[in-house]
Amino acid sequence: MMQVADREEGLMALIRYRTADVDGFKVFYREAGPAGAPRLLLLHGFPSAGHMFRDLIPLLADRFHIVAPDLPGFGQSDMPPRDKFTYTFENIARVIDRFTEIISFDRFAVYVFDYGAPTGFRLAVRHPERITAIISQNGNAYEEGLSAGWTPIRAYWQDPSQANRKALRAFLTPETTHWQYTHGVPDPTTVSPDGQALDNFYLARSGADEIQLDLFGDYKSNVALYPSFQDYFRTRKPPLLATWGKNDPFFLPPGAEAFKRDVPDAEVRFFDTGHFALETHSDEIAAVIRNFLSLSK
Repeated sequence: MMQVADREEGLMALIRYRTADVDGFKVFYREAGPAGAPRLLLLHGFPSAGHMFRDLIPLLADRFHIVAPDLPGFGQSDMPPRDKFTYTFENIARVIDRFTEIISFDRFAVYVFDYGAPTGFRLAVRHPERITAIISQNGNAYEEGLSAGWTPIRAYWQDPSQANRKALRAFLTPETTHWQYTHGVPDPTTVSPDGQALDNFYLARSGADEIQLDLFGDYKSNVALYPSFQDYFRTRKPPLLATWGKNDPFFLPPGAEAFKRDVPDAEVRFFDTGHFALETHSDEIAAVIRNFLSLSK
């Protein structure tokens, strides 16, 4: 017979799949953990969605109330046409900001990855009193963290011509998605094909390509805000953990180390993997997060 403790653990690890009406915008999200536990907001990156946290959530749900939304235009959240919604990181952050209010996430730790970083950092700058801690997994806020892999995207920032925009379509192919998942992973056979297959499904939707190209172009707004993000780190000094796939082709280890410049007590941990570090190191990252958040109370 299942013991009471086992039943309780199973309930805490149960993931529920919900949608929230954010002023007419449907935001899909995963939710797990006890309602009264410390809150943890998980923000995904390109070209993924909340499903990238499928292995991490059960490892943390016994201790935290976890919510992982799909960003606007990603996953199961609404993807309105570009003439109905302007796809900028500011607008994405605005929707997620309002989303946290609607689900009553008034104080929370935030896990940011890739696109989730400029989204989450905007929330922190806007509402520093709401942020209890920051976990940045390959979520950049420093120029030295940007690799040469950004060169074609930088070219589009400098000259938003159709030729430069067309060149960025190479980032939207199934082959590139596979490369993002496996580059820098010592043994690529350890990377499940499931996440990347779902990402490619979402990328193949009608209109998704132009939305993603818009966001490539608008990423320059995030770089322009790096000084503001850094000022927030320096003045507020939030408990900060950087967990980094050290072989990431886009966000380099110096970007992780730079956090300590503004938050001297920041914890920086590197793992021998690539961009999507949770695909290979979810157990290790979960253990580091549990320890970090227990110490940052």
